[in-house]
Amino acid sequence: MGEECLFCKIFAGEIPANVVYKDDTVMAFRDVRPQAPNHILVIPKKHIGMVSGVDEEDVHLLGRMIIAAKKVAEKLGMKSYRLVMNCGGDAGQEVFHIHLHLLGGRKFSWPPG
Repeated sequence: MGEECLFCKIFAGEIPANVVYKDDTVMAFRDVRPQAPNHILVIPKKHIGMVSGVDEEDVHLLGRMIIAAKKVAEKLGMKSYRLVMNCGGDAGQEVFHIHLHLLGGRKFSWPPG
């Protein structure tokens, strides 16, 4: 766990969050600055700073994150949604603990913006 990591503290229950899903390995909670009517962050319990820090041993963990996103989307009645992972500050990553954005509830365009 990253001692000063915001998301590690949220997973540990040290900082409150609007949790919509949690199991032993991943947690999903509402983003405090939503970019869509439904904007959920899916995080692993394991601290990994960026996607570029993922190893072969993390393959199962990444799958668990996607399955959690699918469960949350079903729970919230989202038929269409977008999944996004940013890697690094220039890509928009603000909290350096990997996380998956689950966005839904509005029409999206491409490229994003």
